[in-house]
Amino acid sequence: MSKLFQWPVRVYYEDTDISGVVYYANYLKFMERARTELLRQHGFEQDELIRNHNVIFVVRSVKLDYLTPARFNEQIVVMTKVIKSGKASIVFEQNVVLQENNKTLCQGEIKIASLDSETFKACAIPQAINTILTQEYLG
Repeated sequence: MSKLFQWPVRVYYEDTDISGVVYYANYLKFMERARTELLRQHGFEQDELIRNHNVIFVVRSVKLDYLTPARFNEQIVVMTKVIKSGKASIVFEQNVVLQENNKTLCQGEIKIASLDSETFKACAIPQAINTILTQEYLG
């Protein structure tokens, strides 16, 4: 059974624009951190993946829909699940929701590619990572 990875975030002043709402590009930062923390939770550090497997993960494509703005000092949660997995890429669905009522603020679909860290050519996602992501978060 698939599950969602949930990463809580508090909106800081630095995350907002002059009107006190989260600057649109910062949703990508929140999502990036959630994916990194998902890997970290399972014992995979990205710097170690480079050192030990010559693998880096890069964003290949992004589709975002901004629905309602998050505001300064609100607590939000980035919900992450896998919607598609291939040999060298994985597609995540990531939604940013308001913690107090689970209202969706931003929804995204992010495709990540696995590259050889020296040649920057596509390479297979390490099997241990692919197994965890697909068995636990594919939904």
